[in-house]
Amino acid sequence: MLLDIDDEFFGDLGRLDTERADTGGVQGHGALITALETARTGRLGDIVATIQGEQDEIIRAPLPGLIVVQGGPGTGKTVVALHRAAYLLYTHRFPLADQGVLVVGPNRLFLAYIEQVLPSLGEAGVRLSVLSDLVVPKVRTDRLDTEAAQSVKGDLRMADVIRRAVSHRQRPLRDDLVIGYGLQHLRVSVAESEIIIKEAKRRFRTHNAARRFVEDEIFATLAQSARDELDGRVLRDRIRWTLPIRETLEWMWPVLTPAHLVHDLYTSPSLLRAACRGIFDSEEVAHLDRPRDRHVDDVLWTFADAPVLDEARANLGFRPGRRDEDEVRTYGHILIDEAQDLSPMALRMVARRSLNGSMTIVGDIAQATGTWDRQDWEEVIEHLPQKRPPERRELTTGYRIPAPAMSLAARVLRHAAPDLTPPVAIRSDGDAPIVRQCTDLLADLPSMVRDERDRVGSGNVAVITPRSLTDDVRAALTAGGIAHGGATRSGLDLQVTVVPVQLVKGLEVDAAIVVEPARIVSEERQGVRALYVALTRATKRVGVLHAEPLPAAMRE
Repeated sequence: MLLDIDDEFFGDLGRLDTERADTGGVQGHGALITALETARTGRLGDIVATIQGEQDEIIRAPLPGLIVVQGGPGTGKTVVALHRAAYLLYTHRFPLADQGVLVVGPNRLFLAYIEQVLPSLGEAGVRLSVLSDLVVPKVRTDRLDTEAAQSVKGDLRMADVIRRAVSHRQRPLRDDLVIGYGLQHLRVSVAESEIIIKEAKRRFRTHNAARRFVEDEIFATLAQSARDELDGRVLRDRIRWTLPIRETLEWMWPVLTPAHLVHDLYTSPSLLRAACRGIFDSEEVAHLDRPRDRHVDDVLWTFADAPVLDEARANLGFRPGRRDEDEVRTYGHILIDEAQDLSPMALRMVARRSLNGSMTIVGDIAQATGTWDRQDWEEVIEHLPQKRPPERRELTTGYRIPAPAMSLAARVLRHAAPDLTPPVAIRSDGDAPIVRQCTDLLADLPSMVRDERDRVGSGNVAVITPRSLTDDVRAALTAGGIAHGGATRSGLDLQVTVVPVQLVKGLEVDAAIVVEPARIVSEERQGVRALYVALTRATKRVGVLHAEPLPAAMRE
């Protein structure tokens, strides 16, 4: 049984076809629209059958250097980046098969959403990670900081704080070290320990690499203080495990992991004040202070701590005998999605993983909803390696969002990023957005969800909430008998999912219901931009439910 037929022309006829008004200037218009209107599954699929010219140029761009891809919502920037990874691995199998390709996503929900794309293209050798997955040695990371704490931890000044914190753990003796050895006493004076510390700092670039030198110098100095000639290596073998020696070395030059250094820093008011003096003010320092856990292995770190821990690792270097465990993997090509939201410290962390400066970064300045209010891509790429001039590309055609929904989002965009032009929607038809005011939001929400669920058939529905209402919304849907899921690292597995607005970026669904937009604007640091993101997630239908007055950006 024949269900549908569509003609696609190539050559001269193809060029004429792209000029027809009813195709919107795209190749394979019928196949493209069919793909766009297919119900979403909660997982991103490939676009091999519908790749357009502006997308293909980015996918096939040369390997070397840095490419910046600006693309509004629905322009396909994420799948373009993933197809570029597959293309580069196929075209440059040597050397990328050995060097590796890294894809960095904004959160684990997003990684679950995109994880099927590359295997479907026959490429399984790409690592998909969030930043905290890249911390070496591994730590447990599964908490969000306050926005104020994120701002401090992501600030480039944290690099100076960490350098100073490491330096403060390289200390001369407070009193002379005196060790009984047979019938005599061996000694290291405070002045001699100062010389040892100064020489270790001069000779070694990383902290842990100098530990063996400090040990050797301590034992050599003790041996030289003996009445008769004494071999420092013999002395070392005999007394290295005694308590006074162990305490001395731990005081002067301890072997440290990033977790030990940063945990000691955060939980010691004196260390924190000393490291931050003249860099952060007292209010900023307060955002770093935290209670001490019984053991560093019990610490549950925040996602904003990952770049700080990585900065510590860069300063500390390998622990003696632990090179394999402490070594950082570098990659022949790195792709960063939603790069506009990465802090300077996070970008610095990613740059360390780049083997040769070959990178593709994609995002949308208008969707910069993180702590860092980016106005242009220069504020991002200044923190990345630039071994050659960066190449800039832009995706201008909106494939996902129907024109009526894009029209509503474009009104918000004028407030979120006045200098940016919204994507041109390829789908001129579509359902008009529903903006519904109510007196009891939680009581009315279940009926609206049922209605949207029925209208999209087998498609999925995202209920996008402000932070303060997420739990109440889930309770209301449960009370209304609506089965629903949450935004978890396993993805959007049920037909209806409640998604806090801070996790919705990069996802696409058939229908989206944006709950109480005024609260989204007031609660998020970049509130109008967060609202813009929320309104641009759906491929078919957009609904807004509110009891509070709409924000100004939606009333115009």
